[in-house]
Amino acid sequence: MTLQRMDNIAIVVEDLDAAIAFFGEIGMELEGTAQIEGLYADRTVGLDGVRSDIAMMRVPGGQGSRLELTKFHAPAAVGGGSPSPSPNTLGQHRVMFAVDDIDDTIARLRPHGAELLGEVVRFENSYRLCYLRGPVGIMVALAEQIG
Repeated sequence: MTLQRMDNIAIVVEDLDAAIAFFGEIGMELEGTAQIEGLYADRTVGLDGVRSDIAMMRVPGGQGSRLELTKFHAPAAVGGGSPSPSPNTLGQHRVMFAVDDIDDTIARLRPHGAELLGEVVRFENSYRLCYLRGPVGIMVALAEQIG
C-alpha cells in the first residue's frame, strides 16, 4: 500500500461566503461548490440527516492539497469550546500557507477580519512567519521565504 497524496483539509465554518473570500484573498482558487446530503453522507460521517454546502479551494494551478470549507445546515454545527482557542490547545489545527509577501497578505486579509496572534518574526535566515486568526476563529500561519 502506498500513500498517493494528502487530498484535503476540512474546516467547518458558519459563513461559507466569508470563508471563501478570506482564503481567496490568501490566493487560493475556488475549485467548485456542492450541496452534500443523503444516505451516503450520513453513513460516511456518522451523523443522521446531513445537509451541508461545501466549497473546495485549491492552490493556483491545481498543484498541492486542497481546503474543503463546509457549512452544516443539518445537523447544526457544534461549538468546539472557546471561540478563540490559543495555538497550544489540544486538537487545535492551523493551516500554513507559503506566500511571496507576508506584509501584503496580512494587509489584504485584515478587511476580512484577520488579526495577528503575535507578530511577524524572522526564523533564522530562512523565513518570516506569523499566526493569525480568520473567520470563526480559524487559525492560519503564513511563511515568507527569505533570500
